[in-house]
Amino acid sequence: MDKAIRCLPRQNDPNLIVGLDRADDAGVYKLSSELAIVQTVDYITAIVDDPSAFGMIAAANSLSDVYAMGGRPVTAMNIIAFPSDTMDISVMTQVLSGSLVKLIEAEVTLVGGHSVRNSELKYGLSVTGVVHPERVITKSTARVGDRLILTKPLGTGILTTALKAGLLKAETKAKLTEQMVRLNDKAAMAMVDVGVNACTDITGFGLLGHTCEMAENSQVAVEIFVDKVPFIPETLEFARMGLVPEGMYANQEFRVDMVKDSETDEDLLSVLYDPQTSGGLLISVPAEKAEALLASIRQGGDGEAAIVGQVVDKPESQIILV
Repeated sequence: MDKAIRCLPRQNDPNLIVGLDRADDAGVYKLSSELAIVQTVDYITAIVDDPSAFGMIAAANSLSDVYAMGGRPVTAMNIIAFPSDTMDISVMTQVLSGSLVKLIEAEVTLVGGHSVRNSELKYGLSVTGVVHPERVITKSTARVGDRLILTKPLGTGILTTALKAGLLKAETKAKLTEQMVRLNDKAAMAMVDVGVNACTDITGFGLLGHTCEMAENSQVAVEIFVDKVPFIPETLEFARMGLVPEGMYANQEFRVDMVKDSETDEDLLSVLYDPQTSGGLLISVPAEKAEALLASIRQGGDGEAAIVGQVVDKPESQIILV
């Protein structure tokens, strides 16, 4: 998909702040000197059994891209592919109702949507947000000396794989669901208030994949403090059992040449490459602001947020595991 997009001819529009030339978490278009819109679209397959919880997770996941850009989401439209021949329509109602709970929490207005018949349930939203044109936060402006804060623990890909196999304890299942339905709104507000250099959200490419994107786009190198990276309990245990999603292998294969490491345990590497659903934000913040921002994020509800790395001066974009 990315390769196909890169082949498209570019449109010359002076009001386009973030578009195809600077692949980021969302597009940003300036409407006036004081207002720009942030646009994104995302959908996922059902990763939990509870339709309402799935709707909440999908909504939190879709809203996250706007938060990562420093924006405030304001409207959303449903996108649902539904197997009407094999599922009762009540399932769709539960999915959409769950999503609406999160939209209301985020103070986002649902304005419409689109549905299609499909052999597999898929759901997500297109989201439009607003931001000041001069306050857009991208993944392309991390600076040497910055500290990197990860706002949510890793492990959702591995744990949902274990969930599908019926191996997840009730306590871990509850923790997993709670984390995926949690919005990134408070962490985003905290970083906007403090002032940061760059941000991205951690989703399908895993922590290392998205950190690679930030390093490449910013033309910097990053050190990841492996022993400081938080992950949900049982994640490493299931990784050692080989219960990892297929996407982890694709992430590792794609980025192996950019990640410099000689000592990290293979199973822990699987956690670092694990594709996330509704993951946290990875924020690049000046060192002198890092502790204050971390405290604010934890106070806002992301209690396991941690400083997991730093931006360093190296001759090439790379990720160094230390």
